[in-house]
Amino acid sequence: MADTPLLSVQNLKKHFPVTKGLLLMKTIGWVKAVDDISFTLQQGETLALVGESGCGKTTTAKLILRLEQPTSGEVLMDGKDVHALSGNDLKDYRTMVQAVFQDPWSSLSPRMRVRKIVAEPLVINQKVSRAQIDERVKEVMASVGLRPEQANLYPHEFSGGQRQRIAMASALISHPKLIILDEPVSALDVSIRAQIMNLLVDLQQQYNVSYLVIAHHLATTRYMAHEVAVMYLGKIVEKARTEELFNNPLHPYTKALFSAALPSHPDIEREEIILRGEVPSPINPPSGCRFHPRCPLAKPECATVEPEEKLMAAGHMVACHLY
Repeated sequence: MADTPLLSVQNLKKHFPVTKGLLLMKTIGWVKAVDDISFTLQQGETLALVGESGCGKTTTAKLILRLEQPTSGEVLMDGKDVHALSGNDLKDYRTMVQAVFQDPWSSLSPRMRVRKIVAEPLVINQKVSRAQIDERVKEVMASVGLRPEQANLYPHEFSGGQRQRIAMASALISHPKLIILDEPVSALDVSIRAQIMNLLVDLQQQYNVSYLVIAHHLATTRYMAHEVAVMYLGKIVEKARTEELFNNPLHPYTKALFSAALPSHPDIEREEIILRGEVPSPINPPSGCRFHPRCPLAKPECATVEPEEKLMAAGHMVACHLY
């Protein structure tokens, strides 16, 4: 395992202005979508970002893909600042980092044949001959379990699971080092989810590619991820290797997430944790620990002092005043 991580996110923040008025727009507040998060990802590994809707997972992915500019902090890929790249470095970056989105219905162009959709990242970012493109399209389609003659069809002629395979083929064609998977199986039927997850794990072993998985479905992350980071209102509250986190969740929010997930067997006894209230607004997040208004174990200091990240045994990080 290399010492330098493939991807390193350091003190990353993204605050969106909330404005009022049409002509003289006045900023009346900030949505703190991502608020000072840091993590690393090694080559050939999978990191899962987990949390409820609106906690900042997708904004984090957009910052890594350069679809958003950070307010502060940096994203380093192979040690280079992603948001400072230009020219050929930027082309290389766009070849190295690909994404597969949640909805296989809306993420593929209905007017393009599958061959063109799959080949697009190669055609745009690299100088390759027609013959090389055809060869590579055949190769990646076979690796995701599609037949070469299906390259002449349009996306509407495929099922949801097959469309997600097409999206995977397109992401793999440029030999990327990192693929961002935004809820890759949540729009699919349960019967197909396992097939696609098995395919993703097999492709990772075959191509030594890293995945950043954005999910709120815990079973997916346990099966696919080497490491899990739990997000709440723009902050990472807990991070650990997957088995360590599932066997020994420390943060009250992580425990509540696990208690809300269905157990693997109906007879398993588990603690039921019901959280008070709704997720607070990211425009004006609570002071101190952001989880304190809903936390069953909150102490007076939780409302005023922001918890620092503490490193426990086995590389397990938690940001909570209980430890």
